[in-house]
Amino acid sequence: MDSFDIIIAGGGMVGQSFALSMADQDLKIAIVEPNNSNPTLNDQFHTRVSAITPKSENLLEKLGAWNLIKRKYAFTDTKVWDQNSHGHLNFSSADEGLDHLGYIIENDVIQSALFEALSNTKVEFISAKLEGIKKTDDGYQVQLDNQDQISCHLLVAADGARSRIRELSGIDFSETDYQQKAIVCNIESEKGFENTTWQRFLSDSIIALLPLSDTQASIVWSAESPLADELTSLSTDEFSSRLSAGVEYQFGQFKVLSKIQAFPLIERSAKEYVKENLVLIGDAAHNIHPLAGQGVNLGFSDVKELSDQLKSSSKILGDYGVLRSYARARRLDNELMAKTMTGLNWIYKENNEPLRWLRGFGMNLINDNPTLKSFFQKHATGKL
Repeated sequence: MDSFDIIIAGGGMVGQSFALSMADQDLKIAIVEPNNSNPTLNDQFHTRVSAITPKSENLLEKLGAWNLIKRKYAFTDTKVWDQNSHGHLNFSSADEGLDHLGYIIENDVIQSALFEALSNTKVEFISAKLEGIKKTDDGYQVQLDNQDQISCHLLVAADGARSRIRELSGIDFSETDYQQKAIVCNIESEKGFENTTWQRFLSDSIIALLPLSDTQASIVWSAESPLADELTSLSTDEFSSRLSAGVEYQFGQFKVLSKIQAFPLIERSAKEYVKENLVLIGDAAHNIHPLAGQGVNLGFSDVKELSDQLKSSSKILGDYGVLRSYARARRLDNELMAKTMTGLNWIYKENNEPLRWLRGFGMNLINDNPTLKSFFQKHATGKL
């Protein structure tokens, strides 16, 4: 039986970044991932993207992966406007003396860069599915679907929102089903996006435009499930017209460049992040509404906190006290973001006249108050 210091279940962005963050230690590390951890990139943009904050950018730079990212689009502004309340909110990097607020990057491009950075380390990839775990005196024994067994002192669950390790370890979680779906696809516009991410709050849905180039963007259209089903049943031309109208033809007529897909929106939060010799990170610990595009940034913050705690401790790997320090440091931030996204989603779902007036007033109040605006902007960029 092969023995490792750390076994990471999940070879996505969060799992690979954690492996990379610990690769400079004298440790034997394995990533268990049944799918391809090094996605094939082509000339067309992928539809699944992330809005990477400066804080996450700094982490990826320290890990040696940032310069390996082949495509990234810097945005300097974020603009939000509401159909019903005439409220608007504009964030600009110039307000904080920054070059940019963040980058829109395809998830596959980030993962590919992390894989390339890991190729210069001793981290081992195991192409298999995790089938079972068994607690031992000093760690875990892991059963793989290829009949192999491996062991470790620290088992890290980076295996996503439906984490198998979370299930096998008996960690319960809370769940909020928003009864909504996120529709995603890539589009091309007649007019440029002006280095800006855009969000439009409609009476029945929310449209986010995340630019990948001056005239191409990934869209996330969050809608109640019946409306989402209606939208995804439209022809490409019909969908393009609805989308263009939804943002008031501000960018001219859109052209759909990819398959139109939809997935359910469900928030999950693990009731425990850690057990002795076991820790959850990323979506395995918390999976939030994509309203602000903060999901992977929270995962990268988990990576930084956990690796800092492990490196600064003189205790044995997998020590429960050390892992609890990580959990305490991350839970408040993660839960605050989850509750904020749930609250914002509720506010923009309700369309009675007093609430419409209140949200418009609130948006304009923040926009016109430099102190409030700076607070929200710093939080969004990871500066707080």
